[in-house]
Amino acid sequence: MYCFGESSCQPNTLPSPAQVWESFQSLLRDHNIISADKAAFIEKTAALNKARIAAGKDAIVYTGRPSFVDQIFRSLQTVFAGFFLALLIAVPLGILIGLSSTLKSAFNWFIQIFKPVSPVVWYLLVFMIVKTVLIGSTEDSSFTISFISVGLCSMWATLVNTAMGVSTVDKDYINVAKVLKLGTFQKIFKVVLPSSLPLIFTGLKITLSVAWMVLIAIELLAQSPGLGLFVWEEFQNGANDSNAKIIVAMFAIGIIGFLLDRLMLTIQNWVSFDKQDAI
Repeated sequence: MYCFGESSCQPNTLPSPAQVWESFQSLLRDHNIISADKAAFIEKTAALNKARIAAGKDAIVYTGRPSFVDQIFRSLQTVFAGFFLALLIAVPLGILIGLSSTLKSAFNWFIQIFKPVSPVVWYLLVFMIVKTVLIGSTEDSSFTISFISVGLCSMWATLVNTAMGVSTVDKDYINVAKVLKLGTFQKIFKVVLPSSLPLIFTGLKITLSVAWMVLIAIELLAQSPGLGLFVWEEFQNGANDSNAKIIVAMFAIGIIGFLLDRLMLTIQNWVSFDKQDAI
């Protein structure tokens, strides 16, 4: 079909708001169709899967393409897995560094070297490690590679803020802990952590924001189903509505990023003693 310059046949042009809205509705309709197909498949294979599981075999799973909404949830799953990995690494390590001036000096160079490393480099490093560990495995490791890469890229703000928060705890609080003869763990959980929460949560908010930003590039590289891969596939597709779908994805990424920031602020207000510190 020849369109001779019509805007609808120019995939490289900026889409109009009407085209973006139509693409959004099209993606929702597509999600409903895929969800119906998935539900029909599950119902059709329910009896067979029950028999296979009883016989010790793996269940037959739906392997159809994911919808746009499915990819959003996959991205959220990846970013939260990476965020919790960053939390588990950065907070305990930050507490140790903050409690010891020696460790603070020793780890400072390490943090300054690895903090600015590009997400692409972290991805390549994690890819090599995971593929080495899982050598010979036929399982899809894209999710594992993606969330570990996201966690390593984003953990540095939490690490630095936790160490700073712990190291700047009021010395009077520490002296009271000594007078009360609190053990190390009691001192950390009853004195150090409550006093450091505002800075720790500031670091966690930054970590979650960074995790959401780098996720798109890492999903693209790892070929992991999610918003990053969706955007890249639409860019490569070059269909008439591809640019409009990319704009829809851009708004989805921005809105979800805003909601994630509000979520962290809400949690900070729940656990913080001083509500004015939650910004």
